[in-house]
Amino acid sequence: MTTSIEWRIEQPVRSTPELVLAINQLLPQLSQRASPITLESLDEMITAPSSHLFVAQDSDGRVGGMLTLVVFPILTGQRAWIEDVVVDTAVRGAGLGRLLTQKAIMLASELGVTTVDLTSRSGRVAAHRLYESVGFVVRDTSVYRFVVEAI
Repeated sequence: MTTSIEWRIEQPVRSTPELVLAINQLLPQLSQRASPITLESLDEMITAPSSHLFVAQDSDGRVGGMLTLVVFPILTGQRAWIEDVVVDTAVRGAGLGRLLTQKAIMLASELGVTTVDLTSRSGRVAAHRLYESVGFVVRDTSVYRFVVEAI
């Protein structure tokens, strides 16, 4: 894959074995602890009304990146989180992260979302530059995590 490839951002409407394979090739680049997905689990996510999977594909159907937008109502309005953003190392720098993020923000706006949040590990400097360049600002907050499996 080269940077001269034309990419399109798609929202799959169903899971396919090819999409499962592509995502399972990207997941280790996202997290060392990510478990492989199955056709059934991907289909469940794709068909969930709150989840919106975006994939960057070239004209041959190869997946170069992905992003998930999760939209949910709370008492103070419609909110959204961007999760699981990953661009294949072979095509980083080609603008896929920007395209994916912009598509997610456009959908969030269409759905009446008032804020879109995301988290990014401190070492992901290039990702931070990308998010700031499309309008995200760092919030003065702390993110806490409880691992349910620990109970």
